[in-house]
Amino acid sequence: MNTIDHHWQRFTLRQKLSRYAVYLVLVLAFFQSIQSVEVIPEFLLDAPEQMGDMFSRMWPIDFAYYPVAVHDAMIETLNIATLGTLITLIFAIPLALMNASNIVNSAWCHWISRFFLVSSRSVNSLVWALLFVSIFGPGVIAGVLAIAFRSIGFVGKLLGEAIEEVNMGSIEALKATGASWMSILLKGYWPQVLPAFFSIVLFRWDINVRESAVLGLVGAGGIGVVLDDSMNLFQWDRVAMSLLAIFIIVILAEIVVVNIRKRLI
Repeated sequence: MNTIDHHWQRFTLRQKLSRYAVYLVLVLAFFQSIQSVEVIPEFLLDAPEQMGDMFSRMWPIDFAYYPVAVHDAMIETLNIATLGTLITLIFAIPLALMNASNIVNSAWCHWISRFFLVSSRSVNSLVWALLFVSIFGPGVIAGVLAIAFRSIGFVGKLLGEAIEEVNMGSIEALKATGASWMSILLKGYWPQVLPAFFSIVLFRWDINVRESAVLGLVGAGGIGVVLDDSMNLFQWDRVAMSLLAIFIIVILAEIVVVNIRKRLI
């Protein structure tokens, strides 16, 4: 009596060939990238020595420079991140409502909102900063607008997804009572979306603190201006002071955001 031997295989032959093809493409892309970036072996081997030389110039850190220029620049950086986040809400909330399929049924509204949300996310904050510096000139206004326009896509997309995930039971109950659209929005959607809203805004503000720290490199205000000036003058001990201040502020912002989210959410 013949017995049929069945061997379990995790992947079929076609799946195996597809996986090997993907691996081959990744390897080819890796070597092609190495050739295109033109890595100079001499510079690569000399990098540890140059890095050690730079760190030796950064030490000792010029702590006396903090009250002279770094403190005011860090306050300016926090103001840029905070104002930029608040301005973001003016545009992100309407776009999130337009993008939520359980609030707006128009396909045209969905496409329009997605266009602005994707456009915001696809442009880096430094590019936004360069654009607004060319329009308004160097300063805080360019930094605030760069942070705001960069954040619209992030906040609007996540908020729109949170709105789509609400429990529609309470919404249908309010509609059955003849409540107005604004009452449904404020008493039906808003209480359910509130935790996600605060989580998204706090998370984005934390990101904006980090991004606003480098906007000054292109003239958009903040600690980046002080850092850029110190680097141009080869004052590495002051560069170290600026980097240390940025590091501390980012850590403190992370701690503050985590504690606030624990209390509110």
